[in-house]
Amino acid sequence: MSALPDLDQIRDAAARIAPYAVVTPVLRSARLDALAGAELHFKCENLQRGGAFKFRGACNAVWSLDDEQAARGVVTHSSGNHGNALAMAAATRGITAHVVVPAGAVRAKVDAIEQAGAVLHRCGPTQAAREAMSAEVQRQTGAEMVHPYADPRVMAGQGTLVLELLRQVEGIDALITPLGGGGLAAGCAIAAHGLKPELAMFGAEPAGADDIAQSLARGARIESFHPDTICDGLRALVGEPNFEALRTHRTQVITVSDEEVVAAMKLLWRELKLVIEPSSATVLAAVLKQPEHFAGRRVGLVLTGGNVDLDALPW
Repeated sequence: MSALPDLDQIRDAAARIAPYAVVTPVLRSARLDALAGAELHFKCENLQRGGAFKFRGACNAVWSLDDEQAARGVVTHSSGNHGNALAMAAATRGITAHVVVPAGAVRAKVDAIEQAGAVLHRCGPTQAAREAMSAEVQRQTGAEMVHPYADPRVMAGQGTLVLELLRQVEGIDALITPLGGGGLAAGCAIAAHGLKPELAMFGAEPAGADDIAQSLARGARIESFHPDTICDGLRALVGEPNFEALRTHRTQVITVSDEEVVAAMKLLWRELKLVIEPSSATVLAAVLKQPEHFAGRRVGLVLTGGNVDLDALPW
């Protein structure tokens, strides 16, 4: 299996997930356009099944398995949305999903994983602990590993949102996604440049988890870092194939502070009436922080998820 999907695999993924995934809406705001000096088109993946874009990649991975593989179930490690998505996708096929959940995960997200029917396995808060526990579950059960972002089947599924967006809005010439492990950004860049090679790709990254910005500045992927950000969905170290995709597709990274993210969350509630995760708000925060990159452009912004704990909003 290639480390990265191509446009044909993303198109195949779109056909594969069509019976299960939602075609999410695109929202506009004249006030936000005026603030940004650009035409902003918000792709609302917070309204996807499970409340996040992750269902696309998980669903594609589950339905890519042959019957013998599927019968053994699937396993992943996740702090929230990917685990929930994989459990939901597994349910559409009637198979078992094992989800390794690190200590410190957002309670609302863990509850959602459990309610979706996954078998939960607890581990320590580190990436090494996640991977070790996942490998042990895989050894015991024979389940197929579906990595949250470095799996080409997952990346292909995430890229399907670009196929939708470019059908929904003509003339988009810039696209910005949040940056965490890089599965979404890689899939979107491959899809976007497969259809429109001149489209400018941007990524929004929390300043407290800026491993991609550091890696691009260094010219090589850093091997470890210690994230410190309210954007719980963006604390993962970027995957190796994901980083290569971001370099190949010339993704420009804009880092934003947690304070800027919270301000963007409030703006999106006020103007679009959407409650979104901090991770999602990074894209608007980035556009407003560096408007010179987007001035006069027709910009697609991916709002990745809406699974927030209403009793623990960051303001």
